[in-house]
Formats: sequence, C-alpha cells, structure tokens
Amino acid sequence: MVTFLPTRAGRLADVPSFDRGIGGAESNVACGLAAAGHAVRWVSRVGVDGFGDHLVETVGGYGVDTSAVGRDPSRPTGVYFRTAGDRATDAHEVAYYRAGSAASAMSVENVDLSAVRAGRVLHLSGITAALSDACLSLLRELTAPGEGRPVVSFDVNHRAGLWRDAEGPGVLLELARRADIVFVGEDEAEEAWGVAGGPAAVRAVLPEPSVLVVKQGAKGATAFVSAAAEWGLAAQFPAPLGGLQAPPVDTPPSQRAVVPQGGSRPTENGTPQARASETHPRPAPAQGTFVPALAVDVVATTGAGDAFAAGFLSATLRNLPMRDRLRHGHLWAAAALTAPGDLAAPPARAHADRLAAVGDETWGTLRLGPGWTQADRAPEEVRTP
Repeated sequence: MVTFLPTRAGRLADVPSFDRGIGGAESNVACGLAAAGHAVRWVSRVGVDGFGDHLVETVGGYGVDTSAVGRDPSRPTGVYFRTAGDRATDAHEVAYYRAGSAASAMSVENVDLSAVRAGRVLHLSGITAALSDACLSLLRELTAPGEGRPVVSFDVNHRAGLWRDAEGPGVLLELARRADIVFVGEDEAEEAWGVAGGPAAVRAVLPEPSVLVVKQGAKGATAFVSAAAEWGLAAQFPAPLGGLQAPPVDTPPSQRAVVPQGGSRPTENGTPQARASETHPRPAPAQGTFVPALAVDVVATTGAGDAFAAGFLSATLRNLPMRDRLRHGHLWAAAALTAPGDLAAPPARAHADRLAAVGDETWGTLRLGPGWTQADRAPEEVRTP
C-alpha cells in the first residue's frame, strides 16, 4: 500500500499534512533483501493509477524485480494513514483504505504462479491471507506440499482486526504448519492460539516447520531447527540445516527469492488441504537457540518485524550460523526501530557482520540510536550505555 505519515504529532483529525511513503509486510522484506544485495522478485497487484505507479517505481528503486506485478484496471491501489504515535500501543490511529483494492483481489487465476515459484525462497505473510477469500486460496496454493516447491518462509503477522470471522487463528496455524521457515511473535501466538509458556510451548504447537523463529519482543528471539533431510530445506540448500546453503548475490532471475503479497486452493469439498504434518511426519524439535535483542533508542516500531525477517533470511541465504542469523535479524530490526516510516535501509553487510561477530558480553552492551546504520564503525565504537 501507499502510506501517509503525519508531518507532526496529533490526531488524524488534527494533522494538516502527510508525507507519502510505501508499506506492506512483503514489500518491506523484498526491499530490505534487495538493498542488501540479494536478487529479489516482488509479486503483487496494484491499480492503474498514480499510487500504483509510485509503488512499483519505489519498490523497483530498491533493486527489486517488479516485472510480475499486475495492474488492475478496475480496482484502486490500497492506501492507509497513521498517526505519529507508537503503533504497538493504544496511542495511535491507523486508517486503512484497501477494501476492494487491487491487492485484495489477488487470486490463483490472476497471479503469475510460475513467477512466484521461480525463486529458491518464497516469503509469504498472514496479512495477505486475511484480505479476501481469493487471497487465502492463493496462499493455500502456494503453501501446498508438492515436488519442486520453493522453500516457503511464512510470517504469521496475526492482525485480529483484518479477519472477517473467528477462523483467522486456525487459518494462520494451518498455513504456518505447511511452511518451512516460520516467524511468529510470542505475544501473537498467545493472542491467536492461546499458547502460553514461552517459545518451547509455541514449538510444541508448531513442530512441522524446519525452522521456527519465536520473536520475544525486547527480550530477544529463539529459533528451533529440525534436522529432517526429506524436507525442502536440505534439497534447496545443500548443507546441514545448521547452516543453510544459498545462491550467491548474483543469483540469476530463475533462482531469486520471491516475495508475493498473497495462498492455495481448498479441496473440491471446500475443506483445507492436508497439513504438512499429515503428509510428512516430523521428528522431535531440537533445542532452541536464543539470542537477546539489542538495546535501541526507538523512533518508531513500524516495520521492525519485517526487517527482522529480512535480516534473518539474508543471513540464511548466506549460510551463516543460527546465532548470527538471529543477530542479523535483531540488527535489521534495530535499523527499522531507529528510523521513521515503514521501511528503513538495512545496515551495510560488512558493518552488520562485524557487530554480529562480537562476543556475547559485548553484544549485551551495544546500544543503537538513530543514524547508526550510516556509521561504518568497529563494534567498540558503537554507542554503549
């Protein structure tokens, strides 16, 4: 969507003007990965209007391949407005205008599925599943087990207000169980599925994904890895699951990461297709790897979850150890937290690598503030408490 950010604090009724930007879970991940040097394709639909032009041009400006973005002549590009308050609290307002938008009408019929499936990794979001029945059918199609399916990365992104009925949590659990890499917040797992008891309890509900990342807010994140060679990760990335192999930065278009803004078709009788756990028995999960989050001088929380996913996927594509994948997730999230708007440029790769390589004690003392991504400095020069 096109986003409108207020030029000053206050109620939407009182803010006189807004700055235009772009927003969207999948497009945020796509732009972040492309800005970091990965080959990325974004698949979506926008209207034949100026806002659609702006979205395609802006996303493309990050180096993302937008050739598979469709244009809908009968539906507009979605937009939304928000206040300057923290969206993680009640001190904010968000006004969405995307009902009937081009993206909400994505379907199995009007999306280029071959373009979506051409990449080595396919990143999806639960937000898209909530937009319409057609979008949900698209996500079910893309997460369905099958030969040649890309590695599916799924960010649960539970947004209770987007679902038209009480089936949302069950649908999100179904989709997550069919994915290979899953991102979910500890708080949203409790809200959506009633899962309390920490990351291990979330893993007990989601044993199917080869990699499960449970985000724990300011505390940190825990990743669980299942060593199951019969699952797609081992085939797509020929290395042990502790360090997934990936194509180099100059990966050809046929091997790109693909980030659509959209699920799979139900069976003929209308019921969901079999879950991954019903078709591929999984072993018991391994013990999780926990990495604490960084201390950050927060400017805005919007987009931090998308940035974390992009940072983790970037490190996964680079075959880094699990600890470093989580640390890159935290570093990219810190880049978003210390900048306004929905999308922030990730830290330079060399800078992030140096910070991710520090010892545990040094990692625990780092504090990042606005502008830190622009300072290519050694770890000891980063601001500390």
